[in-house]
Amino acid sequence: MAAANNLAVLSRSFCVAAKSIKPPIQVFGLEGRYATSLYSAASKMQQLDQVEKDLNALQVALKSSASLRMAVTNPIINKKVMSTTLMDTVGKLKMAPATGNLLGLLAENRRLKNLDTVITAFKTIMAAHRGEVVCEVVSAKPLDSSQNKQLESALKAFLKGNQQLKITSRVDPSLIGGLIVSIGDKYVDMSIATKVKLYTDVITSSA
Repeated sequence: MAAANNLAVLSRSFCVAAKSIKPPIQVFGLEGRYATSLYSAASKMQQLDQVEKDLNALQVALKSSASLRMAVTNPIINKKVMSTTLMDTVGKLKMAPATGNLLGLLAENRRLKNLDTVITAFKTIMAAHRGEVVCEVVSAKPLDSSQNKQLESALKAFLKGNQQLKITSRVDPSLIGGLIVSIGDKYVDMSIATKVKLYTDVITSSA
């Protein structure tokens, strides 16, 4: 009962603290709203760096702790058990109050399943806060060094002033070929899979 009450208090204080301060970049969707509120609250509480460290540690904990992972992802788990597990994690990892507030709010609203995407959205905001422009490159197979250099050179054209480019890459064989590039609020799909689907849709609709 105490854990649930603590979470309720944390979530209320989170809502109060999360007024006015806007992030340097707009992040959309449900995860964007939570991440934006967290940024605002952590800014006012001067806990931005600590919150970012907390969330990185939390992602590691989610991968290594089966009980924590179940508390976050299981839709039928008892709310009291969920609250207790979360508060234990906040205490063990010595998280900042703003981080605890986020977890409390997510738990109260039954949104803990969105925790990972909220963390990712917050990382995007923090990257912009540091003057970094986050770019995700998805390719059908790993790019070689020459391709990476060409891509990086092309992407730098999107930068302004003292911005720094931060590229993350992942491989998705289902693309067949080509690339999908997301940089800031821009999204470019140059994958063969998308072209195949487009042509297939055109053929099907004209049949």
